[in-house]
Amino acid sequence: MAVTFSDLYAESGLKALDEFLSGKTYISGHQPTKDDIKVFAAVVADPGSSFPNVSKWYGCVSSHLAASFPGKAAGVKFGGAAAPAEEPKKEAAAADDDDIDLFGEETEEEKKAAEEREAAKKSSAKKKE
Repeated sequence: MAVTFSDLYAESGLKALDEFLSGKTYISGHQPTKDDIKVFAAVVADPGSSFPNVSKWYGCVSSHLAASFPGKAAGVKFGGAAAPAEEPKKEAAAADDDDIDLFGEETEEEKKAAEEREAAKKSSAKKKE
């Protein structure tokens, strides 16, 4: 059973998750699974009383995780919102590849220029003879 959740940072996403969790304790089955961990990571914080099913589920998963990782938390916090990752444009990536030569290999232009210099040297040497 594949379930897709989106926008779990927004009210609409939390509402869909709340409806899904109605009458359930966990995402998949009667005990926490990797599905719960994935969704837990996507939910920013306990939504509280506005989404009671999500809040109950969040508390259950949080308590299981806390028991799995003993030790006192140092208080890590995150600021701002993460921007969605963008794929680089293919044109820009191709142009950037031409600028950097990590292995010192000759380019087509450099090969042509070297051949022209050699040809010019040979012709000037023949003229001197």
